[in-house]
Amino acid sequence: MSTDDKFLPATVVADPIADPGIEPHEHRITDIDPKAADRAERQVAAMFGIATLLTLGACVAYFAIPRHAILVFGPLTGNANNLVLGLTLGLALFLIGVGAIQWAKKLMVDNEIVEMRHPASSSDEDKAAVIEAFQTGTAESGFTRRKLIRRSLIGAMAALGLPAIVLLRDLGPLPGRKLYTTIWADGIRVVNDVTLRPIKPSDLVVGQLVNAAPANLQEIQEESAVEYQNAKAKAAVILVRIEPEKIRVPAGRENWGIDGILCYSKICTHVGCPISLYEQQTHHVLCPCHQSTFDLADAAKVVFGPAARPLPQLPLRVDADGYLVAQSDFTEPVGPSFFERG
Repeated sequence: MSTDDKFLPATVVADPIADPGIEPHEHRITDIDPKAADRAERQVAAMFGIATLLTLGACVAYFAIPRHAILVFGPLTGNANNLVLGLTLGLALFLIGVGAIQWAKKLMVDNEIVEMRHPASSSDEDKAAVIEAFQTGTAESGFTRRKLIRRSLIGAMAALGLPAIVLLRDLGPLPGRKLYTTIWADGIRVVNDVTLRPIKPSDLVVGQLVNAAPANLQEIQEESAVEYQNAKAKAAVILVRIEPEKIRVPAGRENWGIDGILCYSKICTHVGCPISLYEQQTHHVLCPCHQSTFDLADAAKVVFGPAARPLPQLPLRVDADGYLVAQSDFTEPVGPSFFERG
């Protein structure tokens, strides 16, 4: 034997491993004892039933427990309403899951089967076989036969939808007519939104654009910060001065401007972004979010972009002290369109 022969691997011929097949099926006690099966069915139904009661309890607790009630556990504290909601809904989902597992382990058919692989594209015969297998599985699960489980599960799952409906209350009250109005009214002065100084027509030169707000906004700020932000978001306006001969005045708006000074909502009618990018040569104002462009010299009509409505115009006049004031609120809702808007 040469030296190289010592390092050649030996050829080993091994017999293939035989297919062990499926082990003999072992019957469960619920397979051979109807009383045990009925007992397991009652256990599963009890879990589903308790889950239903817990879900209903969550709905009751949502209204019954004060929203700001606090529970104290030694050094730990927590909101009572949130804690009870979490416990009841969490336990309801837990019991539905445990009940489903108990149902599968004790009552559904547990025979192992062998299914040969098939091509990716199924034939009509295979599709029919799948449907038949599904129907067989449904029958073997006992879902159609065991009415107690079926009804209790349907009740538990249906009850889970109730908290979702109840929790819609947290979205807040319906807006009602608030979307149609702002805090502008007859006689409300137009002030600079930074300095809060009232504005006179002489303060504006041709080509100038000023961001403005209603003078009564500060009164709301002193009362409620939330209402202040809501009012400010809707009432923000832009003042612009254009050469009067270049303005195309719609019918009915002949007295809405003062010597070429026009006032429009600052809120884009597309999705509500604030706008003030002004090009004085074309009198176009651009929304920075989606490039909707409005012609302020032509009733703020849309000349480009996704916005579907012109900017609402605020009618102006001059008060006894020479300051710009509103004649009224906007004559149409400001901001994006909404379902109830005509």
